[in-house]
Amino acid sequence: MPDSFNMAHRQTIIAFADQYHLPAMYYFPLFAADGGLISYGPDETDMFRRTADYVDRILKGAKAGDLPVQQPTSFRLVINLKAAKALDLNVPTALLAGADEVIQ
Repeated sequence: MPDSFNMAHRQTIIAFADQYHLPAMYYFPLFAADGGLISYGPDETDMFRRTADYVDRILKGAKAGDLPVQQPTSFRLVINLKAAKALDLNVPTALLAGADEVIQ
């Protein structure tokens, strides 16, 4: 689940998955950067940009309740090949080609 508790304890979560040789997929790219296998979730940079657009609209007089709810439109796939090798997994070339970032 994408929440602050899991972010704060990501090292422990990743270590647990590694200890039991569990291939795990995470929500935030930071998990893959810290040793997790794969992360897939909304592009946070894009979400922050869109939030800034909403703030701009509100400051220009729009009512927050009148603005439509938006869902993410851009997602990031990050694959950690070092973690895949530790789990003895072969990541398909097509998946690697579609990744936004591959960590060696």
